[in-house]
Amino acid sequence: MSTLQPIKPIRKARIGLYSVGLRAYWEQFPGLRERLEGYGKFIEARLSEWADVFNFGLVDTEGEGRRAGEWLNAQDVDLVFCHAATYSTSSTVLPVHQINKAPVVFLNLQPTERINYEATTTGEWLAHCGACPVPEFANAFNRAGIPFRVVNGLLGLKETPAGSLTNEATHEREEAIRAWREIRAWAQAAAVPRTLRHSRFGFLGNTYGGMLDMYSDFTMIQAQTGLHVEVLEMCDLDRQLRTVTQDDVKRKLGEVREMFELSGDSASDPIAKKPTDEQLEWSCRVAAAQEKLVREYELDALSYYYHGAPGGAYEKLQGGFIVGHSLLTARGIPCAGEGDLKTAVAMKICDILGTGGSFSEIVVTDYADGTILLGHDGPFHIAIAEGKPILRGMGLYHGKQGTGVSVEAKVARGPVTTLNVTQTGDGRLKLISSEGESTDGPIMRIGNTQTPIRFREHPDAYMTRWFAEAPTHHCALSVGHNADLFDKAGQLLQVKHVRL
Repeated sequence: MSTLQPIKPIRKARIGLYSVGLRAYWEQFPGLRERLEGYGKFIEARLSEWADVFNFGLVDTEGEGRRAGEWLNAQDVDLVFCHAATYSTSSTVLPVHQINKAPVVFLNLQPTERINYEATTTGEWLAHCGACPVPEFANAFNRAGIPFRVVNGLLGLKETPAGSLTNEATHEREEAIRAWREIRAWAQAAAVPRTLRHSRFGFLGNTYGGMLDMYSDFTMIQAQTGLHVEVLEMCDLDRQLRTVTQDDVKRKLGEVREMFELSGDSASDPIAKKPTDEQLEWSCRVAAAQEKLVREYELDALSYYYHGAPGGAYEKLQGGFIVGHSLLTARGIPCAGEGDLKTAVAMKICDILGTGGSFSEIVVTDYADGTILLGHDGPFHIAIAEGKPILRGMGLYHGKQGTGVSVEAKVARGPVTTLNVTQTGDGRLKLISSEGESTDGPIMRIGNTQTPIRFREHPDAYMTRWFAEAPTHHCALSVGHNADLFDKAGQLLQVKHVRL
């Protein structure tokens, strides 16, 4: 795993929270309000592990609902959890979300797995009847045209509070574990739209000529994600290159020796050889310039491609790109080759969610192993590598101009998920995700990244379904099974998600 420090801190989601009840209950059942507020504090503490949480407290009248909506607006929240603590009228809850437009998730989290039937009082029952108002909320929100989601399960306390007549230590039950897994995913996914709305994506050079699937309208990208595209020129990078010192190069060379293994000559491919000292020095000099460019323009991601005139200075400059862009990707600045802006978005979504996201495409199918190799000629996400990535000197880059140093690596063995960001015929972005397993299968020694992945069906059946979704031919390869997480991110971005 990478030990490099992120260039920018990770931006957390801002989560709103409130609990609901019926004001008439408080005088009728002393202590009930305080007990429910305690449950809300517990939820706040758990959520604070993954997000910045703003807890309004208890909403128990229509007027209090309006005040809660205004307060949540002032907190600039990305997502709101409504804790159905006990019965409440829907007229109490609907105004909150008519005023505050952030997406809402209802939490139906029962404190106990089973009430004490023999000893339970009405007040005790009301502390456990959070499911009771949720159908009413669902009906009112549906008729008001406000989308909603629901998480059902157990609250997951570690000990029973004083005064309870039943067991409330439910944190080890599957219903609590499952509910909190879902809640955590929503909290993490809420960071995606917030981060993208505050992101600057560099677009350096142009898109590889003729790759029609990758061409995108910058205005469309900003309209649907909120990110800003900063158009950069090669002369901007060349200007940074002229400021690079020998100390800068030495520092980058130290990073390279820490993060990579240097190859010998490939036994199979005559164009893949041990990197020369000159190639390494140039890659490190370019890498230092790339980091300076990212810092000057405050970039959060980068898509790039440039070939330059044969034998020209820019051809030589772009020949040194892959090492530096791999280092940047490992530091939270995803870099997508061939000018693929949409895949840079996919990689950034993976980065925000902490799942990696390496630049990939179909390499070849291994019918003997039942796997599909995904990879590219760089860059690579070092932080999710299986072992140390290898640097190879390349006599040429296939289909491109120039020579330089490339990365040969595979993603860590285990569960993986691809994320593809494509564009439909009506100009809408669409997410496509596929879960599989990275295997220990062999890869070629040609200086490219390659990861053998076994999907849940035969390679031919998988590719038939994948191609039918009209994907961009690149994707981000992430570690873990993340389709549910990507689905939630898509919902919050209001972008369609297809799970294969």
